[in-house]
Amino acid sequence: MKQHYTATAKSLHWVMAILIIGLLALGFYMQDLPLSPEKLKLYSWHKWAGVTAFLLVLVRLAWRAGHRPPPLPAGMPKPLQLAAHGGHLALYGLMLAMPLSGWLMSSAKGFQTVWFGLLPIPDLLAKDKALGDLLQNVHATLAVLFVLILVGHVAAALKHHFIDRDDILTRMLPARPTTEN
Repeated sequence: MKQHYTATAKSLHWVMAILIIGLLALGFYMQDLPLSPEKLKLYSWHKWAGVTAFLLVLVRLAWRAGHRPPPLPAGMPKPLQLAAHGGHLALYGLMLAMPLSGWLMSSAKGFQTVWFGLLPIPDLLAKDKALGDLLQNVHATLAVLFVLILVGHVAAALKHHFIDRDDILTRMLPARPTTEN
């Protein structure tokens, strides 16, 4: 029997995929908007979603620690297995680094994050314009890297499905059976 991800892992994967794609799209869109109440509203939404993504990746990592993913196909060459593990490691690293760099940037720029307008998130740094500008560049660079890694992730999944014809993609699709009882 083919192994699949648990329903919880699948749910976290797809919710985070939608959230991350939305965050990246919104981030690229809003960065060049002129200063206005609309831009400030979008920045607030972006920060709220970023905090949510950070919390969800922590949940996802905790879930994964107790629920091993299905093994890669037995016939998959070692270099491709290493690339798959490296790609996933990069994705998890970016899922942590992106919101942290945004939080640090907001702190250094003197703009506290208030999650959903209700819960103030403490600043991690004192206000420092030069550091804020540097962290803004870090955040933007990580966003570009994230897009590149995501494109590679999707391309690899499609290659497995259409060329290799294995179950790498289908075992993460929501309609598939799960190993969870």
